[in-house]
Amino acid sequence: MKNLGKVDADALLDKVAREVARRFERNLPIAPSGGERVGPPFCAVCDKRGHCVTRCGPSAGSVLDAGADRIGGAPGIGAVEAKIAAMIDHTLLKANATKDEVAFLCAEAAKYDFASVCVNPFWVPFCAQMLAGHRAKVCTVIGFPLGANVPEIKAAEARLAVEQGADEVDMVINIGALKSGMLDVVEHDIRVIREAIGPNVVLKVILETALLNDHEKVAACEASKRARADFVKTSTGFSTGGATAGDVALMRRVVGDGLGVKASGGVRNQKDAVLMMESGANRIGASAGVKILHEIRGLSGGAKAATGASSGGGY
Repeated sequence: MKNLGKVDADALLDKVAREVARRFERNLPIAPSGGERVGPPFCAVCDKRGHCVTRCGPSAGSVLDAGADRIGGAPGIGAVEAKIAAMIDHTLLKANATKDEVAFLCAEAAKYDFASVCVNPFWVPFCAQMLAGHRAKVCTVIGFPLGANVPEIKAAEARLAVEQGADEVDMVINIGALKSGMLDVVEHDIRVIREAIGPNVVLKVILETALLNDHEKVAACEASKRARADFVKTSTGFSTGGATAGDVALMRRVVGDGLGVKASGGVRNQKDAVLMMESGANRIGASAGVKILHEIRGLSGGAKAATGASSGGGY
């Protein structure tokens, strides 16, 4: 792909989006690079490739009406109803994501007015350039997925990401320090990132709840409050487990209405999503977002819903 500084980004986005739409209409797989055939997953309900939440509007709306601020998505989602699109973090965090795949992600986000694209830090400048003038924001991850970098490195990583165009930052806490009872280290870890990115960038703190006991979860939430984070978040999706209703409810009790709570990791279907929202989450992260919305379509049509796949990345 050419350097975006030498091409008309809007024209490129339109070209990619038209090609995506053409392939969706013809039920063709997408080949973003090399010759490798890559395409959107088969619908869990109708087993047709490329048909997404465009047909799920009324039922998908029920998830949002239940209280969700955002719904996770992935490349290949297609055009969606505006209310739903505005809640989707369009996510690609796999290690082998290519430039063409990230461009495809941005083209969809721009075309359908998704809330953001969520990518690894390397891709932030590219996404910021691609999405200049569009509603979709750029979100990135810091200290991801282990959280074991020293605070100064995390702060530098976050500061650079914001300078390069990131609007939202999802950081992983120092899990080992928390489990060692080093609560001052945990709070400092969050605080230096808050100071590095300033007050206008959304900061979400990933606790990795599957590795913590309840006392540690409470301590991490309290540290996040003191350090002025905007959200606490359950999981990366790369560890031993994801979100549970019990963890979400506990986190909500601790942070009250002052912070958001994001449930991520293992949210595979409509039932999971609604359960998380009823437990106190006001954002849902899921790599299986497209499958969730397809399942909602199947439920509205009376079809038997299939089980979603693993979240694979926490969003």
